[in-house]
Amino acid sequence: MANVTLNNGVIMPQEGFGVFQVNDLKECERAVSEALAVGYRSIDTAQAYGNEAAVGQAIKASGIKREDIFLTTKVWVSNAGYDKAKASIAQSMAKLQTDYLDLVLIHQPFGDYYGTYRALEELYKAGQIRAIGVSNFYPDRYVDLVKNMDVVPAVNQLETHVFNQRQTDRVFLDKYGTQIESWGPFAEGKNNLFHNPTLTKIGQQYDKTAAQVALRFLIQSGVVIIPKSTHKERMQQNINIWDFELSAADLEQITALDTGKSLFLDHYAGKTAENFNDRKL
Repeated sequence: MANVTLNNGVIMPQEGFGVFQVNDLKECERAVSEALAVGYRSIDTAQAYGNEAAVGQAIKASGIKREDIFLTTKVWVSNAGYDKAKASIAQSMAKLQTDYLDLVLIHQPFGDYYGTYRALEELYKAGQIRAIGVSNFYPDRYVDLVKNMDVVPAVNQLETHVFNQRQTDRVFLDKYGTQIESWGPFAEGKNNLFHNPTLTKIGQQYDKTAAQVALRFLIQSGVVIIPKSTHKERMQQNINIWDFELSAADLEQITALDTGKSLFLDHYAGKTAENFNDRKL
C-alpha cells in the first residue's frame, strides 16, 4: 500500500478504513478489529458517528502500536467554536484512548468553524494533533479559510467517486497544497456502480470487480480513500487494489463517467445548513 505526504510532512496511508453508519458499538469494534487484522493501518471516525469509543477499544485490543495506526476524527457542528471544539476533542481522545490524534477535521462548513479551526491550530502547534483539515468545504469556503488562517488544511475530505470526481475543487486544493480524501468512494452503490458496464468491462481485464476498479481509479488519481464494509471478505477485496494498474485508456473511460454533481446533498442549500445545525450530539 502506498502513502501520501501531507503538506506538513506527515505520512498518511492512501487507503484507510471508514466507520460511517456502523452504529452498533459491538459491530463497530468487530469491524475495526477485522480491518486491522486484514492490514488497514488508517481508521477514520467522527464525533457524529457515535462510535469513537468502539474504535478506541478495537485499536487497544489489537496489540498494534499506536504510532503504527493513523487515526482520524472530526468535530461536529454542535461542537463548533474555540472552547467547545477544544473540549470535544479532549472527549474524543478519551473515547479513542489516545493522547494524540493523527488528523482532526472540521466535519461540516457550518457553525463557528473559524473558532473551531483556531482550536485545531492551537492543538496542532502544541503537538496533540499531527495534522488538521476540513471536510465538505467547497472551493469558496475552503479558499476563504486558507486566506484567513495560519495553517493551510492538510486534508479536505469530500464526496469523491467516479461519478463526482471534484475536478474544480482539485484545482484549488492543488494550488494551496491540500490533499483530497474521498468519503463515499463507492457512491454508496448509486448509479449502479457495482455493476457499471464500463467499470465491469475494465475489471475483467485484470480479474477485478467494478468496485475494485472504482477504488483503483481514485488512488491513481491521487485521492486518499476510506472504503467501509462490515464484511471481512469485502474488506480484503477493498485492500486488494495495489497489485494492478489501470492504463491511460482505462483512466480516460472512467474519467468520462464524471457528472460533476453530488449524488447525496448540496452544501449550498439552505435545508442542508438547517439540518446540520439542528443536529445536536
